[in-house]
Amino acid sequence: MSMKNCGVRKTPGWSTITVNGETHEFVAGQIGHPRMEEICKKWEELVKKMRARGYTPDTSVVMLDIEDEGEKEKILFRHSEKLALAFGLMSTPPGSVIRIMKNLRVCSDCHKAFKLISEIVGREIVVRDRNRFHCFRDGSCSCKDYW
Repeated sequence: MSMKNCGVRKTPGWSTITVNGETHEFVAGQIGHPRMEEICKKWEELVKKMRARGYTPDTSVVMLDIEDEGEKEKILFRHSEKLALAFGLMSTPPGSVIRIMKNLRVCSDCHKAFKLISEIVGREIVVRDRNRFHCFRDGSCSCKDYW
């Protein structure tokens, strides 16, 4: 009997970011945010810059039974913390710290991407996940890649 038939479900990932006193919640794979088109465009800009520095997405963290790498990347790029980060970069002044809260552990791809993005945009990104705080600055993380 499959886990699905037994009623076992994965907890959906969500992240929040507060901008100008208003908290915005993002859910993995979400498309309903009023600025989603802008958010996706911002994320694609970041991906181009990351790829220029050697970034390759780690699709092994996508736990769905999908063989198409392009589809896996789309799912990976819609992780809630990535959506929150793109929104934060669009909505806050340059140089300000971005603070994101997440209900699950940050995956290895998001961790790798956030380190690189902190260097690209020259900003500090603080993520509180289920286990600890991650402070991304100048291409490194306060957890020293042990999370």
